[in-house]
Amino acid sequence: MGRGRQKAKATRQAREIKYFSPQTDYSALERELSSAKERRAQRGDSQPSEDRRSEHIDEYDLDPGEDR
Repeated sequence: MGRGRQKAKATRQAREIKYFSPQTDYSALERELSSAKERRAQRGDSQPSEDRRSEHIDEYDLDPGEDR
């Protein structure tokens, strides 16, 4: 067998993946996101990234306004 069958199969699989649209469970997504907020609140992380970033500026010798 030649390359034709392999290419046809790859094309068919790519098309299936491209147009695949599973049903989204938005209530489960909401529960997951709200539980992440609750865990962060329990740990005492009110601001997830900006406040913690300032703690490491001296460690990496960055200017406060400088981004990588």
